[in-house]
Amino acid sequence: MARGREQHIEHLLRRAAFGATEEDVARYANMPYVAAVERLLTYDNIPDEVDGKIGQPGYVGVTARAANGFQPQANIDDARQRWLFRMVHSQRPLQEKMALFWHNHFATAYSKISGTFNGTEATRMLASKPSDDPDRVVGQYELFRQNALGNFRELMIAVAKDPAMLVWLDGRLNVRGRPQENFARELMELFTMGVGTFQETDVYAGARVFTGWNLARPNNGYYAFSYVAAQHDTDAKEFSFPIYPNGSRVIGGRAAAQGMQDGLDLIDAVVRHPATGPRLARKLYDFFMNETDTPDQALIQDVARIYYESGYEIKPMVRRLLTSSQFHEDRNFYKRYSWPVEFVARSLKEVGWSGFSLANTLTPLLNMGQQLFEPPDVAGWELGRGWFSTGGMLARMNFAAQLASNQKFNLRDLARPVGKSPESLLSFVLDRLTPNDYAPSAYNALLDYARAGISNWTGSDDQLATKTSGLVHLVVGSGDYQLV
Repeated sequence: MARGREQHIEHLLRRAAFGATEEDVARYANMPYVAAVERLLTYDNIPDEVDGKIGQPGYVGVTARAANGFQPQANIDDARQRWLFRMVHSQRPLQEKMALFWHNHFATAYSKISGTFNGTEATRMLASKPSDDPDRVVGQYELFRQNALGNFRELMIAVAKDPAMLVWLDGRLNVRGRPQENFARELMELFTMGVGTFQETDVYAGARVFTGWNLARPNNGYYAFSYVAAQHDTDAKEFSFPIYPNGSRVIGGRAAAQGMQDGLDLIDAVVRHPATGPRLARKLYDFFMNETDTPDQALIQDVARIYYESGYEIKPMVRRLLTSSQFHEDRNFYKRYSWPVEFVARSLKEVGWSGFSLANTLTPLLNMGQQLFEPPDVAGWELGRGWFSTGGMLARMNFAAQLASNQKFNLRDLARPVGKSPESLLSFVLDRLTPNDYAPSAYNALLDYARAGISNWTGSDDQLATKTSGLVHLVVGSGDYQLV
């Protein structure tokens, strides 16, 4: 395992990226640590060119799922492959990491949208890239990429108008006289303030606020947000918590033409609510810092303070976490359970991808418990230990075997200069894969495997091909590797 400065860079790149190749570590290790964090945070300064690498030699492969070629704007499995490709190869990894965070926070599932319309429209709503779409449609995932580290209020407004969300939480059906409560409930319970901060009467009032925030398909084109004034409830709405800075809890009656402001007023109120900042700060703390131990409440409160003082900006909150003294403490290393897509992306970056197609990750990821664009419900995936059912862990072990076997000869070639002994080969594997330090008994078990069946170690190609691949399989499939 790397020591000193590189160890801290590897830790940073496991948390703020998806692991790192040796080249990634070298690039970031040549910078002062704060500069490395700023490079991750200020990704807008780096060209977003990753999609242009798809299909090129030297990058992980993709497999078209349709006869007309690779279509990530129309085929959901191609869209999943493209996102995984970005996780592995993007020079803006924190953008993809935060898009994944928001994808879970605003959990929206392809299956309901495709069942309502069709697979092509559902994929456009979730994954369309404007530059690839004739109508310049911004899919929900691209919305998360555009606002990954931006202003939470602006993101919340955009999500409220997002076509995928309008289908997922039935906002398209929310009309005067028949208010649909799903979005208003999740706005308060999941997206902002949290459980215990509002009453059932607030859900009904919130549903009335968003009447008329519907979906339209003008000229038989693409589905888009449409405020339908005639469908808006123009009467006053009263809440149990303050809506305005002066303490007023009532959104007064408005003419239908101005009724869209009701929704903006409620979004302002829940974004500003004293429970929202700490709740977002805690979720970011768990995501970047430590989800297994008693949380550092002082740090969480400071991150929440930054949320309010910055006017709801996410970037300074993440900066505070990544540059905190606590981030570098040994007690916060390897204290996050990797999500399946994080595990797969890190494995590819650290093991290799020569001749491998991301299409071969889709079924294993499903078996691990995470299918991109298909969270199980409005609350998103069960995180932490929730990933590690017996079947989920078996799927990770099987993927480790699949990848190690696929990369067998590439790993052999990499090990030639260092495979002079079982001990040096094991050191090479552990340095490349960056797991947590193994206990002596576990380390000795790996060393016993490297020595087993070989009476005279010569470092031959046959020995290296078998033992390097085998060690990689054992490490990547081990419990220790599942922590980042």
